[in-house]
Parts: sequence; structure tokens; C-alpha cells
Amino acid sequence: MKNIVFDLGGVLFARDKTRCAEEFGDFFAFVRAEEMPRFWEEYDRGTSTMEEVIRTLCRINDCPPERCRHYLQRSIDLQEPVKPTEQLVRELKAAGYKLYVLSNMSREFIAFLRRFPVYGLFDGEVVSCEVGTVKPEPRIYEILLERYRLDPAETLFVDDRQANIDAAERLGIRGHLFDYHNPAATCDALRRQLL
Repeated sequence: MKNIVFDLGGVLFARDKTRCAEEFGDFFAFVRAEEMPRFWEEYDRGTSTMEEVIRTLCRINDCPPERCRHYLQRSIDLQEPVKPTEQLVRELKAAGYKLYVLSNMSREFIAFLRRFPVYGLFDGEVVSCEVGTVKPEPRIYEILLERYRLDPAETLFVDDRQANIDAAERLGIRGHLFDYHNPAATCDALRRQLL
């Protein structure tokens, strides 16, 4: 294995739940649904704006635009590196692996995450809002392979959604399902496998 590809949300970055009220968590419960709602998928794809998402969230949650806007901005501002994953990324980089990002992410979220030092350790990235396609659509994986001339057989993809892993494996990329409930255990398993 030469190339390790990481998803971002729930894998390398997450909200600190200790800083979130229950009501805030409930507001974004859809993020953990088995299938992402269409409106959020289009936000990640880059075909809908933050304001359009706010209008949809107002309708879904039956609350005023000011609260929706505040919650959405707060969900960005509360993102921080998942410590075990951040440490693993640093170790993999030091060991000589090529590291890549493959993520469904909106413009506002990715602009915030790119400011963290750990993001600078990656050798390349494919972010959904910039390429107009989302996981698990095959095209986003193809873009990653083509853009960086990666051999699928030498590439491992780490993601917290089985559907995204399955899509990668159909293209010959090996997958590792990340348990966002227990990031330390997942990172330890990857460490044993790769280091």
C-alpha cells in the first residue's frame, strides 16, 4: 500500500459533542442517516448555496432563519481534528505514505477545515463541491485516481460510510470502514496494518 485516502467529516474532523446542546445535535440528526438527504447532497455537490440550505432547514425544523443560520455556522465553527486520526495522519506521513483527501464537503465547510495544520500534510485532494460529484458516485473516485495517477491496488480509502467504501472497492480501491464512535480503535487497527 502506497496511498492512503481519508474522508474528512466524521473521520479526520468532527464537532466536539461536549460543546453541543442536545437540541443542536437533533437539528443535524440527518447527517447520520444511512442516506444523506438530497438537499445536503446538493450542498456538498456545490449546486446549492448555503442560503438555500438554510431555507430547507427552516422548513424541516420549523424554526426561524436566524436560528438556522446560527446553527449552520456553528456546525462549521465547532469542527476540529479528531485527535487519534490527526496523530495517525502524522505517523503515516512520516512513514512515507502519500496522503489524499476524498470528501463530500460544501464550500463553507472545506474553507474552514483547510486552515488546520493537519490539512497541510496531504499530497492532494478531491472535494465534492469543487468537482460537481459526490460519493458514492463512481466519478468522484475516478477523478481522484486520474488526477494523482494512483494505482487502485496500491490505494486504501478510509471512510465512515459503508456505501462509500463499497463504491471505492468496485473500482479496485481497498476500503477500511472508520468507526466514528471509537476513532482510537479504528486508528489502532490501521496502525497495525500500515506501520
